[in-house]
Amino acid sequence: MLRSVRPSSKNATMAMRSMRCLSSFNEIPLAPPDKILGISEAYVKDTNSKKINLGVGAYRDNTGRPIIFPSVKKAEQKLLEVETEKEYTGITGSKNFQNIVKNFIFNNSGKDVNGAKLIEEGRIVTAQTISGTGSLRVIADFLNRFYPKKHILVPKPTWANHIAVFNDAGISSDFYAYYDTKTNGLDFANLKKSLEAAENETIVLLHACCHNPTGMDLTAEQWEEVLAIVQAKKLFPLIDMAYQGFASGDPYKDISLIRRMNELAVEGKIPTYALCQSFAKNMGLYGERTGSISIITEAKETSTAVESQLKKLIRPTYSSPPIHGSKIVEQIFANESLYQEWLTDLDSVVGRLNTIRTALYEKLDKTNYNWDHLQKQRGMFIFTGLSKEQVIELREKYSVYATEDGRFSISGVNDKNVDYLADAINKVVSK
Repeated sequence: MLRSVRPSSKNATMAMRSMRCLSSFNEIPLAPPDKILGISEAYVKDTNSKKINLGVGAYRDNTGRPIIFPSVKKAEQKLLEVETEKEYTGITGSKNFQNIVKNFIFNNSGKDVNGAKLIEEGRIVTAQTISGTGSLRVIADFLNRFYPKKHILVPKPTWANHIAVFNDAGISSDFYAYYDTKTNGLDFANLKKSLEAAENETIVLLHACCHNPTGMDLTAEQWEEVLAIVQAKKLFPLIDMAYQGFASGDPYKDISLIRRMNELAVEGKIPTYALCQSFAKNMGLYGERTGSISIITEAKETSTAVESQLKKLIRPTYSSPPIHGSKIVEQIFANESLYQEWLTDLDSVVGRLNTIRTALYEKLDKTNYNWDHLQKQRGMFIFTGLSKEQVIELREKYSVYATEDGRFSISGVNDKNVDYLADAINKVVSK
């Protein structure tokens, strides 16, 4: 006969603690759904055959389907033939990938003498990251550890995840003026005032091109005025470049800001800055999560220390980045014909976006609303200027899904739905 055993007081206490720990999860509040992902979920449930998803920030072709760039497909086929292992890459990624990023962005493949000088002097530290979001988180953690000002200014509006990434990393955030919703244009005078009022050495987030969500970029002359303030206030520029190539169709034309930053770095006027970059959009490598963080330093000795600390930071976070996307990039840049085909693919994608943007603009009624700002915006998005109430009405009455700030992903528009969309917008605006 088995004897029942009474638990010791110590065991009983541990059991009670365990129960309290488990029960404490019942007190966790429900987190609000991600705004963009929530839109996609609601779209899927909608039974209206005319429904349109304008929330997703990924390219769709003229039939409304996602694509794989033909050049990327060929690179994968080539990779299948030559790849011999799936070993881990280094903590900061493939050296070949790092060199490609440096040459592509900073040296402009031989066109930027200042970028070439920074590379030659060992002043650029590049690490492969988990796409653009991963690069933002890495730099946020890095700045929180080593930069004296734990505060960043971001444009109003900006990509919603910018604030979340930096706040979660311990960097507080505030807005600087950027877009005037009354005129649907750049609020440049207040933009300058905001930056001039910032504390010295504050971190400032700048969008390299195709500002998300407004699509409204600064001119070269306006950038000069902004960079003069950056120099005077000794601000730390953090540049986010998620849409390189989507402004003009040419990835080299879209990085005039980087060329100017390289020049100022060589001259010692803005000796250090950081760049977060992604191949998600311009190669369609969304799910491959392929991007980089680059930090421009004042000297080679500083670069050595920075790189060592990036490794120390990344190692306990995700150990090393995924390799498939970076190998695709390497294949494309290693083959001149494949590289040229990729440039053609990219230009074709941007060409379709520009064509459908113009088609929508032409079908919108200009009687009650001035839509000229759509033609000035660039990239994957249009910032319509529609109110939250109008966006909700579009969703509830016409099954048109977009973020409530009025940002539309233009890639969700095509020849089959542009008339329906324009008609729905016209009806909502005419009230």
